[in-house]
Amino acid sequence: MTLALGCIADDYTGASDLANTLTLAGLRTVQTIGVPADDLVLPEVDAIVVALKSRSIEASKAVAASRAADRWLRARGACHVLFKICSTFDSTDAGNIGPVMDALRADSGDAIVLVTPAFPQNRRTVYQGNLFVGSVPLNESPLKDHPLNPMRDANLVRVLARQSASAVGLVDLAVVQKGAGAIAARLAELAAGDAGAAIVDVVEDSNLEAIGHAALGQKVSVGASGFGLGLAQALLASGRGAAGAPASGALGEPIGGPAACLAGSCSQATLEQIARAETLMPVLRLDPEALITAPNPVSPALAWALERLPSGPVLIATSATPDSVAALQAKHGRDKAGHAIEQALSAIAAGLVAAGVRRLVIAGGETSGAVVDRLAIPAFLIGPEIAPGVPVLRTAGTGQPDMLLALKSGNFGGPDFFADALKLMP
Repeated sequence: MTLALGCIADDYTGASDLANTLTLAGLRTVQTIGVPADDLVLPEVDAIVVALKSRSIEASKAVAASRAADRWLRARGACHVLFKICSTFDSTDAGNIGPVMDALRADSGDAIVLVTPAFPQNRRTVYQGNLFVGSVPLNESPLKDHPLNPMRDANLVRVLARQSASAVGLVDLAVVQKGAGAIAARLAELAAGDAGAAIVDVVEDSNLEAIGHAALGQKVSVGASGFGLGLAQALLASGRGAAGAPASGALGEPIGGPAACLAGSCSQATLEQIARAETLMPVLRLDPEALITAPNPVSPALAWALERLPSGPVLIATSATPDSVAALQAKHGRDKAGHAIEQALSAIAAGLVAAGVRRLVIAGGETSGAVVDRLAIPAFLIGPEIAPGVPVLRTAGTGQPDMLLALKSGNFGGPDFFADALKLMP
């Protein structure tokens, strides 16, 4: 296998977002969960997205996992590796974007790394180094309130400089609009001035391909799935991708049987989606406090679901408002509270699967990671798009009956996301 593009994603929903973007752009793409075992059989593809759960763990562990993924991808011929991050640049001053970027740059030998989380299709743009959500800076938008990595500064040059060992420069829009050659020249100028990374402005989709061409002159880059689109376009234009058809037919035969939804995200979008779902299916809202303190919070939830599944899909949610989450974290500690909720939902998912559920819709990046880990799924084939950034996924390499999953970042999808997902998961 010789890859046109290798990708390392710092969470599972972001990985499926990127895999979806690459597939729609025409690259044959597979998503793996963690660094694959050498004996995992994968189809011939142009791109592999290695999904890690490294966004919010200790920085040294994130670095080690990312370097292992990079080595695996390069051993399979990947000349360029994208470190995929969230389009809201979720990261504290301790990392993990900066430390992972520094390590991958050192391993690659690149003098400087091109960085942008922009994805104009999803209303994420960067101007003069500042990240905007729609028309407002990130720190003034509702997306600033991530429960683990709240973002209080929209200036990414400052944000990245606080967590990287290198100086951080800017490739502004005026340079980007002149094309790939001008971008490469600006990167070389910044590198000569000792910058190890450069935030790149993007305000429209047409900027992405020029940035992709410039990035392919190096071995590593950092960005959100929008940047993956630019890289895919540049690869296909240069003849380094096979330009396969989007994998909407990759799902094979219908799965059928009962279906269930789980929601752990506290984003405004997910809260609205849960409220809309209550008009369509039974919804059980679990008390996050009880998930932390009760001796056995999983069994009652499973019993509730199993009683109702013969009649149709169900949804189990732990989602709460940002204020409620903050109070819970203050009482029990951020890590303890988050871990308890994730483990409870993953245990519920495992119980549902043991009872015959083969179609699961999961809302929330951390929740998705916990569920996929609990189910020990090694890889996914990429199916049709449910909403921008969210494809249907079919399990691969498990040795068990196939399943269909949808892994949704909290902020993604329209109000009827749960119903929309189930319609595309036969």
